[in-house]
Amino acid sequence: MKNRAWFFLIPALVLMSISAFVPLMTVINYSLHYIFSGSAPTFVGFENYVEVLRDPTFWGALTRQLCFSLMVLLVEIPLGIMIAMAMPRQGAALAVCLVMLGIPLLIPYNVVGIIWRLFTQASIGVVPGFFRLFDYSYSVALNPVDAPVTIFVLDVWHWTPLVALLSFAGLQAIPDAYYQAAQIDGASTWKTFRYVTLPKLKPVLILAVLLRFMDSFKIYAEPLLLTGGGPGNSTTFFSLHVARKAESYELGYAGAVSIIYLFIVIMFSFVFFQAMTNIGKGEQQ
Repeated sequence: MKNRAWFFLIPALVLMSISAFVPLMTVINYSLHYIFSGSAPTFVGFENYVEVLRDPTFWGALTRQLCFSLMVLLVEIPLGIMIAMAMPRQGAALAVCLVMLGIPLLIPYNVVGIIWRLFTQASIGVVPGFFRLFDYSYSVALNPVDAPVTIFVLDVWHWTPLVALLSFAGLQAIPDAYYQAAQIDGASTWKTFRYVTLPKLKPVLILAVLLRFMDSFKIYAEPLLLTGGGPGNSTTFFSLHVARKAESYELGYAGAVSIIYLFIVIMFSFVFFQAMTNIGKGEQQ
């Protein structure tokens, strides 16, 4: 009997399906009811969804989130590839590079937020001290530009190593024969990268794009601990917006926006996957 190994996965798949299905159904149920602290649930159909789509704070949080996630992809993917290509291929130097890249990935989200909160303290932080050298008044708590830029730099520092490690693994899997053939044909460094390295990295880059987009889209602990969503709403990203509604016991609204949240993540992930897959097919043709 073919594919017999799938039988061993069935128990785990069933447990995972239940653990995902029950919360999802609960959230969908909440989204169809008016639920507020101290009141009995009242079925309202899609009124919560209409309220969400008419809410300017929802559109503001969504716009900030999309801009943040797209900027993360535009910076972290190329930067990760460049780091991977600059890494040594063997020896003790490679081991040191791998350890150094792995350290940020081992730090939990909340610890990263606390570390960067210390970095940006007006009195003792190294970041304000650096900007004082240029007579710039840096303030993550008061400046609506400094705050989101700091969150962005934090994310780049935290997660670019993941892209670099994935890219390095992809580079290691490319046979040397491809580069030797390109050298014999007289291909330049750019053409070798464009027509040999990049197409061969496509599987790991698709994975890196999807992971980084989905993960950046649910950023929560870092802005909560570093800025609290402020100043104003400048760092109130989508997850923080949903959490604030749930904390205020607007569970119907929170359920509706959570379902919209899920739909947006699935839709964009599908678009990214299809786009990168089609690009690879076009290059092969």
